[in-house]
Order: sequence, then C-alpha cells, then structure tokens
Amino acid sequence: MADRVVQTSTFLSYVLRHNPDALGLELDPGGWADVDMLLDRARADGRSIDRTLLERVLAHGEKERFAFSEDGTKIRANYGHSIDVDLHLTPTPPPPRLYHGTAEHALPSIREDGLRPQSRQHVHLSGTPEEALRVGQRHGSALVLIVAAQALHNAGHTLYQSTDVVWLTDRVPSSFVRVSDD
Repeated sequence: MADRVVQTSTFLSYVLRHNPDALGLELDPGGWADVDMLLDRARADGRSIDRTLLERVLAHGEKERFAFSEDGTKIRANYGHSIDVDLHLTPTPPPPRLYHGTAEHALPSIREDGLRPQSRQHVHLSGTPEEALRVGQRHGSALVLIVAAQALHNAGHTLYQSTDVVWLTDRVPSSFVRVSDD
C-alpha cells in the first residue's frame, strides 16, 4: 500500500502542480480542483484512485503536499507549482535560519545568482537541515545551504510558510546563503 500512496502522490504532484491538462482538469485561480472530477478523470485514465486513497496520500509524509478544501470537495497542491496559481498565503516572519537542499553541482550558480525558483513559482526552503537534505538527495550528491531567513525578511523579501516544514519566497540573493560548512 505504501508504494501505491507514493505513486499516487507523484501523480497528483504532476497533475496539480504542473499539468492539470493531463487529465483535462481545470484548476481555479487558487489551484483547487474538484475532487469528484479528479477521481472520475483519473479512473478514465486507467488509474485506480478513490477517496480513501486520496485521504491516505494527504496523511502521508511530513511535508503536507496537498490539502482538501474545508468542505472536502476540492483538492490542491500546497506548493511546488510551475503553473500560475495564487495560494493566498500570508506573509510570515521566518525563524532566523531556514535551509535549502540542492545538488553540489548547483553551488557555483547559487554563489553567483542566489536561489531562484527555476521552473517553479517560488524558491522552496525547509525548516530543518534534515528535510533540506532529503530534498537535495533527489537531485544528486546533496548539499544543505543555510539561508539567513530573518535577515532576508528584514531586507524586504517576503516569505510565506506554506506548511509546517515548507517555506516559500520569490528568490534568495547569494548574500543570504551559505554552505553549512562555510
């Protein structure tokens, strides 16, 4: 069952963050999709997804990748979008430090240009070095960067706490980033 939850989470990430057209879904401006329509379209696409499995996916992991609307009729990804959505997040003063996991080969570019969202809407920061390491390991030989988040905020950059462990911002200039062993 754990494999099915992970596979479904990966599929939902693709559809709700990057390509709702893959199922012929329309997201509202806040990134919400109708749950019943998502389930119907997924079944028509040959995927065995039901409400119980969706609930398991939402309960799986610490990063709170997805959320149901208050009435349970809609679902959305909480972060990671490459498509234009407005998550209606409230700017939030961050802790002194946040972390960013990346691949070692990206370090020269980060030292020059800082952290940029690349193909996504926001730069993702983690609340713990352990979480950042997990993220970085998906991209090769991992590196954990320390972001002077409070200083970034004080310099006028807006940060949003998307979930308990994921923070978002538009970019992080290199002057606010250091390698954990610098």
